Amino acid sequence: MAKVLLIEDDAELLEVLSMELEDCGYDVVTATDGEVGLAEIQTGEPDLVISDVNMPRQDGFSLCRKLRAAGNLVPLILLTSRDSEIDEALGLELGADDYISKPFSNRVLLARVAALLRRETLRAGRQQTSPTLETGALSLDAQRIEAIYEGVAMTVTVTEFRILEILAGRPGMVFSRARILDLIRGDDVVVTDRVVDTYIRRLRRKLEQINPRFDEIETVVGAGYRWRG
Repeated sequence: MAKVLLIEDDAELLEVLSMELEDCGYDVVTATDGEVGLAEIQTGEPDLVISDVNMPRQDGFSLCRKLRAAGNLVPLILLTSRDSEIDEALGLELGADDYISKPFSNRVLLARVAALLRRETLRAGRQQTSPTLETGALSLDAQRIEAIYEGVAMTVTVTEFRILEILAGRPGMVFSRARILDLIRGDDVVVTDRVVDTYIRRLRRKLEQINPRFDEIETVVGAGYRWRG
């Protein structure tokens, strides 16, 4: 039984979502603010976290930032009443796995939870059989979520690492923005192209800091991106 931590300061919503998740067979633990939620993550080791963004004491973005900075890669879904592309990009750039704006359908949230847990199960299976991917000067260790380029360790978010896996794993193959999102998130939710472009810009910037002449990630106009190989 997967353990889900739900962090939400709205008592009514907390109760409703808890019941929905429990009805789906999840072991649900709750917290009403970010500080309590962070402590529960550190001690309770949930399989997945659902956190509101606007919370007392510590907001969802800060929670996400602290987790990823500490190397904690627990799948994280952020909930927010903000309906802004900028907020969405920020949440995902910080390392969140998904982002849902309120109001939302509980069925959508449950589908996202199931998709993320399924993805993690599949990823764990891949790690056991082939934990390391090497393409030219790039080396990716899926067990450690570690990326090394030209011998230099990179600081990457979980999502950035997955994009590197997708592109470098099939050199020369063009991946559309929609396909990249489908592969890293495991569902069919439509997110604006701008979010994918933001990921790519950040990855290029990090790789160019190691080698200013880096050009392995190629933009294919009207189609998407590919790793030159």
